[in-house]
Amino acid sequence: FQNSSNTHSLSLLFQGFHVTPKLSSLCPESVVLMILGVVIGLIMYFVGIPEERLQPLTPNLFFLYMLPPIVMDAGYHMPNRLFFDNLVSILLYAVIGTIWNAMAIGLSLYACSKLGVFGEEMPFLDIMLFSSTVSAVDPVAVLAVFEEIHVNEVLYILVFGESLLNDGVTVVLYHMFEGYAEMAYHYGIDSIQTIDYVAGFASFFVVAIGGTAMGVFWGFLAAFVSRFTHHVKIIEPIFVFVMAYLSYLSAEMFHLSGILSLTFCGITMKNYVEENITQKSHTTLKYAMKMLANSSEAIIFVFLGVCTVNDQHHWNTAFVLLTIIFCLVYRTIGVVMLTSLTNRYRLHKVNRVEQFIMSYGGLRGAVAFALILIINRQIIHAREMMVTTIIAVVYFTVFLQGD
Repeated sequence: FQNSSNTHSLSLLFQGFHVTPKLSSLCPESVVLMILGVVIGLIMYFVGIPEERLQPLTPNLFFLYMLPPIVMDAGYHMPNRLFFDNLVSILLYAVIGTIWNAMAIGLSLYACSKLGVFGEEMPFLDIMLFSSTVSAVDPVAVLAVFEEIHVNEVLYILVFGESLLNDGVTVVLYHMFEGYAEMAYHYGIDSIQTIDYVAGFASFFVVAIGGTAMGVFWGFLAAFVSRFTHHVKIIEPIFVFVMAYLSYLSAEMFHLSGILSLTFCGITMKNYVEENITQKSHTTLKYAMKMLANSSEAIIFVFLGVCTVNDQHHWNTAFVLLTIIFCLVYRTIGVVMLTSLTNRYRLHKVNRVEQFIMSYGGLRGAVAFALILIINRQIIHAREMMVTTIIAVVYFTVFLQGD
């Protein structure tokens, strides 16, 4: 009951932001909502609210309830022709770009650790686990900012498509290095064999392709069943929501990419479902999706702000600054390299200005934060420092790059 009342209050605050033109024109709503979250967190902290209540954004809450409405709205309203016309470029940025960022950031931080820059040496696998997390370009943050500044549609689809699809790569890298770290913790670093690295590499294709196939299956199933719902028109919108959410849960249940599944479920079902359901149901579905997605976005950013206020932070200036620098530098290098490759066959070349915006638009947000919270502090002793660093990176990218 308490969570539902909090959610209702945050939704009202979100609507209040949009009816205040001066405030909404000065800065993106994500910035205002995160500041609001910090204020709420400070009030709760000084009032004496228990520590666990100051951490409302748990991984389960985020991945099971907050993220799906946003991804469903994005997938269902995805401009299909534009998306598939740019699919090869999007895959290059999402797959190769994310792997490049994770490896480059991780190796650079490990080199700094070996030189004693952070005060104490950190294990290689711990740093690689962290770098896989910080490489997550957040679709929530990208959507929130890009929709407000109205970039051109090709640039929008490139950055948004990348941010959405790189979830598959990020989660696979995260779980791969998490598994290696657990093996090293229990059995020693020498227990990791070549076959383990091969299995980790192969798991990417299983997770990504499997998640996509799962989404397409549920999309066609929803399209087929919607042909027989004209006798029960009142449940048509609910039926679409349930089928889409089942695609997400099914993928997660089999350890596949839920975001990819939900994205391609929305893309697949859209044209067929719109033809099969009534106009009233379609209108209800459209506005219900937008309402749920916008409310979830608002709640996520406020919760991020609230989670900032606690006593468990471990600040390491060198680690924070170098992480931010490496994120900016390697993001730029990756975009320039991959753009030079993709421009060879593209009719619409990605120009220098668009490359700059893409480099600048690599916003980190709730996805990175939710992943870092899953880390087991018994295995990764620097967990608190990593959580604090992720929060600093999120604030830097959303406030300075997103403003």
